[in-house]
Amino acid sequence: MPIYEYRCGDCGKTFQTLILSAGASVGTACPRCGSANLTKLVSRVAVFRSEDSRLEGLADPSRLSGLDENDPKSMARWMKKMGREMGDDLGDGFEEEIDQAVEEAEREKAGEGEGGGDDDLTSGDSSGPEEVGL
Repeated sequence: MPIYEYRCGDCGKTFQTLILSAGASVGTACPRCGSANLTKLVSRVAVFRSEDSRLEGLADPSRLSGLDENDPKSMARWMKKMGREMGDDLGDGFEEEIDQAVEEAEREKAGEGEGGGDDDLTSGDSSGPEEVGL
């Protein structure tokens, strides 16, 4: 039972019509103005894929283009995309958890650049280990 989408050439309204039988004649008119001056539109379709087909698509190397494993935002986009692709219910908070992890990673990254680490040997502190010649 297909659903056809039309646009009225007179008033511009877009509407859908359900066809209950393949052999039924389509005597469609605009529900707003009654005009028969209609243009059939190309609509979106849903394609159901098997689990094997989805996994095969995920293994395609081109799906990893633009992925930077050192960029938390890039990884978050990839994880969300893969979660949607798998079609499984990953829970209501899945994307929120990813966003929270990105924020934490960015805070940690910002903290590294402040120079407060104990392992900085170029700070001018002469109490560190001395170079010993053999």
